[in-house]
Amino acid sequence: MRFAKATFLALLGLLPGCSRSGVPPSTVSAPSATRISHVDPAGAARLIAEGKVVVIDVRTPQEYAIAHIKDARLIDFNASDFAQKLGELDRNQPYLVHCASGRRSTRSLEVFQRLGFKNITHLDGGFSAWQAAGQPAVK
Repeated sequence: MRFAKATFLALLGLLPGCSRSGVPPSTVSAPSATRISHVDPAGAARLIAEGKVVVIDVRTPQEYAIAHIKDARLIDFNASDFAQKLGELDRNQPYLVHCASGRRSTRSLEVFQRLGFKNITHLDGGFSAWQAAGQPAVK
């Protein structure tokens, strides 16, 4: 019994060496959470009209050239430098992200989160839903 107690106390003394860089856990700051919301085309149009978001189009340059939301910034999800280009953006700025159907933009949300963006709105249904709803597009 004495041996077990001594072993326990010895192991307990080693625990501080296992914490991140010796900093007490109460002073280690966790990255703040990304607020992700979803909107339909009408909701997205309202946010854009009110100037509350910057639009990020994660489609290919070819898709963007055919038609896109006015003033949308193209950052191709399939490009090898996608995360790097997102990393150049202001993480505190609210963004509206979309692709053609919602598949790539949904996958991009994980990258936005990992990079510490604060406020991302996803256009459900993507640019296809935007056009089907009769919202304006630049051609």
